[in-house]
Amino acid sequence: MRAAAFLYGTAPGRLLLRGLVRPWFSRLGGWVLSTRLSALAVGPFIRAHGIDMSRCPQRRFASFNDFFTRSLDPSARPVDRDPAAFVSPCDGKLTVWPVAPDGRFPVKGVAYTLGELLRDEALAGRFRGGLVWLFRLSPEDYHRYIWTADGTPGEPVRIPGVFHTVQPLEKGQAAVYRENTREYRLLETAFGLLLVMEVGALLVGRIENRPVDGPVARGQEKGNFAFGGSTVILVTEEDAVRPLPDIAAASAEGRETPVQLGRRVGTIQG
Repeated sequence: MRAAAFLYGTAPGRLLLRGLVRPWFSRLGGWVLSTRLSALAVGPFIRAHGIDMSRCPQRRFASFNDFFTRSLDPSARPVDRDPAAFVSPCDGKLTVWPVAPDGRFPVKGVAYTLGELLRDEALAGRFRGGLVWLFRLSPEDYHRYIWTADGTPGEPVRIPGVFHTVQPLEKGQAAVYRENTREYRLLETAFGLLLVMEVGALLVGRIENRPVDGPVARGQEKGNFAFGGSTVILVTEEDAVRPLPDIAAASAEGRETPVQLGRRVGTIQG
């Protein structure tokens, strides 16, 4: 947090940041963290963040990124199979934001519109009155993510950009979800159209999605992020899904709710 405050909150930091957020810097960082020498950082990172490795079948890692993208035993992240459950696609910290009739929604003091997020005003119009579900992952989180519902996905759309940090900053310091590299797909589900987006962040040079050809199922692995903090965003249509009361209350106060992959975070309506 101190480093982020320096980079985003001071003039010298912002000057340095111009280079750090460029894609080449994240690609360089990704290369370093994929070398065998980087595996030396795995043990200290696990101890520093108190990461439970008991449910990880892998014990030796070829690089830091090999550790960072590790899989877990399926029993470590059971997926709620209740047909009415809307489940989290990942581990992280969740806030849910209503989309105003003009397409606006606020995140940490920065006003966004769906049109800016998607760079597609016609598509954004389909989700007005709906909800934006923002799952922010920290470096210590499990960085694989799943399809949160059964359905048929459309073609992936990639929006190139830069790589700001997604860690909490002072209000208004960076419009990260308007500027960062991101990728999304639409998913036709029984409860309507669902938009699924992954957002890269500082030192996250790769959003690694699995190829799919045909329908997908709730709980099916969708992909993973390489090293760094990052974000998964879901957008639901109006009246399609309702967040759990505690999540709704926390979000209304601007607070994040810690969640785990596969756990219920809302209720599908109808």
